[in-house]
Amino acid sequence: MVYGILQQSDMCDYYAITLNPGLSQRRPVRQNKFLFLDDDKVRRSLISFSNEEQSFVTFYLPQIHCSSCLWLLENLHRIQPAVISSKVNFPTKEVEVFFDHRSFSLRQLAELLTSVGYEPYISLRQSGAQKPGADKSKLYKLGIAGFCFANIMLMSFPEYLGIDVQEQYLSSVFRYLNLGLSLPVFFYSASEFYKSAWKGIKHGFLNIDAPIVLAVLVTFVRSLYEVFSGTGGGYFDSMSGIVFFMLAGRVLQDKTYDQLNFERDYTSYFPIAVTRISNDTEKTVMLPDIHLDDTLLIHNEELIPADGIITRGQALIDYSFVTGESAPVAKEVGEIVYAGGKQVGGNIEILVIKEVAQSYLTRLWNRGEEPAKKAEEERSFVHLLSRYFTWMVFAIALAAAGYWLVHDSSHTWNAVTAVLIVACPCALLLSNTFTNGNILRLLGRQQLYLRNAQVIEDMAAIDHLVFDKTGTLTRAHGGTVEYDGRELTPELKIQVASLAAQSNHPMSKAVVKWANAGRPLTVRGFKETAGQGVEGVIEGRNIVLGSRKLVGLENAVKDAFTSAVVYLAVEGEVWGRFVIKNAYRPEVPELFGRLQKKYAITILSGDNEGERQYLSSLLKPGSQLLFNQGPEDKLRVIQRLQQRGIRVMMIGDGLNDAGALQQADVGIAVTEDSNCFTPASDAIMEVGQLGALDRILRLCIANRRVVMIAFVVSILYNIVGIWFAVQARLSPMIAAILMPASSLSILLITYGLSNVAAVYLRLKKTVQTTVHKN
Repeated sequence: MVYGILQQSDMCDYYAITLNPGLSQRRPVRQNKFLFLDDDKVRRSLISFSNEEQSFVTFYLPQIHCSSCLWLLENLHRIQPAVISSKVNFPTKEVEVFFDHRSFSLRQLAELLTSVGYEPYISLRQSGAQKPGADKSKLYKLGIAGFCFANIMLMSFPEYLGIDVQEQYLSSVFRYLNLGLSLPVFFYSASEFYKSAWKGIKHGFLNIDAPIVLAVLVTFVRSLYEVFSGTGGGYFDSMSGIVFFMLAGRVLQDKTYDQLNFERDYTSYFPIAVTRISNDTEKTVMLPDIHLDDTLLIHNEELIPADGIITRGQALIDYSFVTGESAPVAKEVGEIVYAGGKQVGGNIEILVIKEVAQSYLTRLWNRGEEPAKKAEEERSFVHLLSRYFTWMVFAIALAAAGYWLVHDSSHTWNAVTAVLIVACPCALLLSNTFTNGNILRLLGRQQLYLRNAQVIEDMAAIDHLVFDKTGTLTRAHGGTVEYDGRELTPELKIQVASLAAQSNHPMSKAVVKWANAGRPLTVRGFKETAGQGVEGVIEGRNIVLGSRKLVGLENAVKDAFTSAVVYLAVEGEVWGRFVIKNAYRPEVPELFGRLQKKYAITILSGDNEGERQYLSSLLKPGSQLLFNQGPEDKLRVIQRLQQRGIRVMMIGDGLNDAGALQQADVGIAVTEDSNCFTPASDAIMEVGQLGALDRILRLCIANRRVVMIAFVVSILYNIVGIWFAVQARLSPMIAAILMPASSLSILLITYGLSNVAAVYLRLKKTVQTTVHKN
């Protein structure tokens, strides 16, 4: 039946991937089983995104279990042309599908998946529903291996202790019973290692399970020879012990991972908020506090956090974060907009019709990062060493075999098997993965949320820090505003505030706060020029707020202001200017003092040079301080530093800095009380944690040291283990106990040391603060 599916769809190249395609899962779909998916309300509750041509849905498929499943599901487009693309998330057993809903319905997609053996698990309360229980096959394999191992040991006692000559016939009985008990262990329990080793071989390299599989195979074959030839009882006890202890180690390791909860929880990964309107008042709320039927105010350049219906304003939605298409889509009042889109026009209001798409936005942020992440791992010395480690193990095992065959062939078997089992880079690989995972969790507690673990290593290698000034070093609220120019009528004052309210820029927020004009008016033809300002039409008046260039004063004599300035033009005539005196964050002076002990610092500002004197007092001689910098200028500054071989971290508010954040080796977008999350960044930081940046960087450096310590311990363990193994002083079963024990010890070392480093840095900060206050 599998062949029938593949042959009809011209997919027989599947057989080039594996010689064991698995059991047939194909079954007919019960008529009308998925009829409920034709209901529009049900369909909307499951669809994450939809436009005129295509829809996006995520299905949970509990039947996914191997690389063959992944291959088939990611080639659905070859079975059904209406499927545009499908991507499998193997660890979560989910498939994400883009399909053409004009010719292929959601119901037909579910029926297609079911017909090829992957019936979707569909809950109409997917945001809160529990998925079916976790895969317990590894526990079943462990239980069977333990049962067989214990009984083989029991029936091997006569072999160990010697059997009476009068009862010699029992020797053969016990040997064949042991053989029978070893079969479930060899064919079922050990399959965990066979699959892993085979996948590695298919991709052209020997992974860490290859020597384990070889040890099991050689032990089993040698035991069969001894039993059938009558020359001995074999090593079924050792073989079963190897499998049992290795499985026990992996189950315990998995449990430890689960307890530490390395999975990214969206509610802690995006410290972003949104404006909720209730009783004509605006209030900033965190995303987990958004509920159905809430009315949200979405500003220009803000990410839409939940599906909703537009109730006010004209939307121009950039769905490039979702579909990759960069052309904005116009939406009118009454139309649906989807989570993950970004408004690139004026303010709009939406009525929430679906809970915040938590896991959906998380997946979007991580989409497209796997190839880059894999490339980084390929360059990592740990992964490169592990690739050659298996070949080294085989070479040592062969050398040990050659030595003992010449000197004492009775020790050959134990020496070779022990070497194959005890010398394994499992602990070596875990030292890197486990430490990074724990540091991700610790940084999350500091409200710094990284895209992936590679960013930790990148942060540890940084040489130069580049700060955006406005909104990063200064507060979005708290500065003072003075108006200088022609008198503003109450009507014009409301219009100016309405235009400024469309933007998330700190200067625009300052003008809105100064005006204190209440509910904003409708703005038409809104446009925001990055680094320049905003313009739009309010009640028939064309109003511009922004730089000298934007209002047409570029060639006029510049003013010598000591603060940031926003100019106002009405109907093409310059009306006046807002002088904004920045309020710097109180932690900035001390932070710069600590950072400059190790890092060079550059400050970039789109404002004039009015703050030069104050900022210069914070920096060491030779530091860069650049003003009147537009988005392109900031990007070029980063590029010039990188051309000199300097590794740069950019810290900005994500509004006008997206290009610079993306260009930098590490880009951190800080956020205060607005939904200004930017996909271009490598990390998001709650701005209140800016004062802890030096401790965070030291924790990343400490992470690298912890990895090296665990790496050295792992290498020493392997050297000591191999030393005893090649001398035939280490039995295969003891080696099987030591190997998972070493992996668990590495987990404890990395977890303990990384937590100690975090506590030490936190205590050190407390002591410094106390001394400063005294």
